[in-house]
Amino acid sequence: MVKGIIYGALAGAVWGGVFLVPRWLGEFSPLALMTGRYVAYGLVSLILLLPLLGRLLPRLDQRDWQVLFWLSLSGNLLYYFLLVIAVQLVGVAPTSLMIGMVPVLVTLVGVREHNAIGIRPLIWPLMSIIAGALCISYDVFASELSADLAQDFSSKALGLLAAFGALLAWSYYAIANARHLSGRPDLSSHEWSLLTGLLTGVMALLIAVLCFFPGLGLAPAEKWSPLFLLLMAALAIGPSVLGTGLWNAATRRLPLTLGGQLLIFETVFALVYGFAYEARLPRLLELLAIALLLGGVLASSWVHAKQK
Repeated sequence: MVKGIIYGALAGAVWGGVFLVPRWLGEFSPLALMTGRYVAYGLVSLILLLPLLGRLLPRLDQRDWQVLFWLSLSGNLLYYFLLVIAVQLVGVAPTSLMIGMVPVLVTLVGVREHNAIGIRPLIWPLMSIIAGALCISYDVFASELSADLAQDFSSKALGLLAAFGALLAWSYYAIANARHLSGRPDLSSHEWSLLTGLLTGVMALLIAVLCFFPGLGLAPAEKWSPLFLLLMAALAIGPSVLGTGLWNAATRRLPLTLGGQLLIFETVFALVYGFAYEARLPRLLELLAIALLLGGVLASSWVHAKQK
């Protein structure tokens, strides 16, 4: 269990960086950032899979490919597309706040698993996570309302709606991925991560061809830059390959009720990276929120350790 918690925390540290890229590349559309990231992820996955394909493909059945399709669509393409929209419209903090509610949804689903410990011992850890999210929410909107009254209200509403959609997409991924991996111990976390990347890359390439191929005109041409290509490669190797592999390794070692709560590390690291990007220290309520979020995860870990 300790290894699982460490892997989950490291995955959160890697994943937290994806919130900054839409800020660095604000001139690029959500569609361009989504397809760029996952085409690169697919290429890296294909290169790493080549030595394994001969013995890996015969072990996959139709059910595996169906699950891979829906995981790629929800946890990668749809999730990141909506996340980029949210970050560009309302910023890193509100978006990471909304994504930070994933542990609550995953835990509420996870208590129905056969190896779960039940909801009662987890009430206070979950309340701590919710209280942390409320602190961030109050601080963000209270500090920004006076300065942002002139902004278009509809764009903020769309950003929050996109963040909520990303929350649902990521929750589905976390639950479905954990359930499928628990039934396929013959597939390693690394293999499953690369298979997800390969299928996601194929899907992203098809979308990119339809939207950016000259003459089709389904989306405006983007101004590609060396920074864009560099960050897409970094996202492919870091959050996509390394982060997903770490998360799959954590998922194998933890029950869904605990593994789901470790997703809070993504929110915490996203906030920390956001503070560094804005070159400021967190405010008092932000520090309190981080303490409550981490406290909830640590309390949940302690509850699970007592049950072993």
